[in-house]
Amino acid sequence: MNKAPQRSVSGGLWLYGLHPVRAALGNPQRNVKRALLTEHAASAIGKPLLARVRHEITSADAVARMLPQGSVHQGVALSCDPLPKRDIESALDQSLDKRRVVVVLDQISDPHNVGAILRSAAAFGASAVIVQDRHAPPESGVLAKSASGALDIVPYLEVVNIARALDELGELRFWRVALAGDGEQPLAEAVSSGDIAIVLGSEGSGIRRLVRERCDTAAFIPIDAEMESLNVSNAAAVALYEVRRT
Repeated sequence: MNKAPQRSVSGGLWLYGLHPVRAALGNPQRNVKRALLTEHAASAIGKPLLARVRHEITSADAVARMLPQGSVHQGVALSCDPLPKRDIESALDQSLDKRRVVVVLDQISDPHNVGAILRSAAAFGASAVIVQDRHAPPESGVLAKSASGALDIVPYLEVVNIARALDELGELRFWRVALAGDGEQPLAEAVSSGDIAIVLGSEGSGIRRLVRERCDTAAFIPIDAEMESLNVSNAAAVALYEVRRT
């Protein structure tokens, strides 16, 4: 049966898909172990990146046998370790030469939504995505595939407490904006030209009270009355675009 777990006993995992594997091989912080590829996938990834890992050319069926059933692997699977854990300040220190934008996710647990948010964060030059470790998807093949390579581009920072993380961002002089349907002003009026943190909550319960209280303001995205709300990953993309044009 084709149901091998993504995490090994030693704590490693399998990534799959051309974009995630290419990004992982191009990330010097990623400890890679072994890759299985079809000839077509090997050609698409290229010899320079493949030189970094022990790899085997095989069939698509052999690749699929290493992964959970139904994984859209595009002919490649990579065994690797999870990325090293990083704290907020050290991760953001690498972005001191530019305006820093971070996305803070309050209990958003769907790996497809979080992966899509990571992808938007990479597309719009965000410095990090911050999540709570107990209420967010762990690093996995599903998350990496949904992020289309962004998991190895944008720091994915797991913290114990979101409210305390926002306190830390405040100490680092970030303007903290909670994105909520009942916000005080449109997002375009709430963003500043300095470092900024955009805070999003789950589609069901939204941002928790203690988290919202740590924000400097709450803002909404103006949409037509016929539609109650946006999917959280779409809202993140709109917010990141709005911040970038400010």
